[in-house]
Amino acid sequence: MKKESLDVRFLYGTCLGRFLLKALIRPGFSRWVEKYLDSGWSRWLVPVYIRKHGIYIGEYEKEQYTSFQDFFIRRRKPGFQSFDREGTHLMSPCDGFLSAYPIGEDSTYRIKHVEYRVEELLQSKGLARRFQGGTCLIFRLTPGNYHRYCYVDKGRKVAQRVIPGVLHCVRPLACEQYPVFVQNSREYSLLQTEHFGPVVQMEVGALLVGKIHNHANIQSFHRGEEKGYFKFGGSTIILLLEKDRVRLSQRVLKNMQCHRETKVRMGSCIAVGK
Repeated sequence: MKKESLDVRFLYGTCLGRFLLKALIRPGFSRWVEKYLDSGWSRWLVPVYIRKHGIYIGEYEKEQYTSFQDFFIRRRKPGFQSFDREGTHLMSPCDGFLSAYPIGEDSTYRIKHVEYRVEELLQSKGLARRFQGGTCLIFRLTPGNYHRYCYVDKGRKVAQRVIPGVLHCVRPLACEQYPVFVQNSREYSLLQTEHFGPVVQMEVGALLVGKIHNHANIQSFHRGEEKGYFKFGGSTIILLLEKDRVRLSQRVLKNMQCHRETKVRMGSCIAVGK
């Protein structure tokens, strides 16, 4: 297991840390942090963050930012982001690290050291049953990743749900103490896609993520069209696909066999339809 940073071990591994955590995970604290990150006072963080995470700033539209949040939700230049708009493969909705799992008949499996049920994640037994025997794809976004995300295929939105929750971080030590994906604030859309049938695309917030921003009033969409973005913090995207809908790429399958995540970029091929 990856060694945890001192602050995470303190928050989740000590009595005082867990006491402070009760305040930190409340939405009010996240809103206070968000106000600071939206202000010009936070601009000094931008060059520090760029150096720490090795971000190539020439890839993005702007060179100067009004606040740290303005930098965090930055957009790529068109030349640095391309999609196969006419393709039939399943594309990655974001940059990050992908883990893939089969969805068992009991809809319970282990992710980030936490056992959870699909119906708890969705808060819908009926919807969870539709994906039994299917595939669960989990995309972990790191701080240095691009935090905008897109639709994985052409289609239309059937339903959307917002599930409020407390905001825990997604680090392994945190997951040992709390059912992170169940408790976190999350939003998901049920999408009817052209090549993969019904797909659930879920965005999961984490500690200090004040908001998941999904663009409103989108009922039909195209491959690669921006779905939304995360504000500051570590975040996760989950895709649920029905049984026998996709065949994962060899690269993803090979990494699964070795219990490794697959590094992906928005738009890259991760599976093909069956």
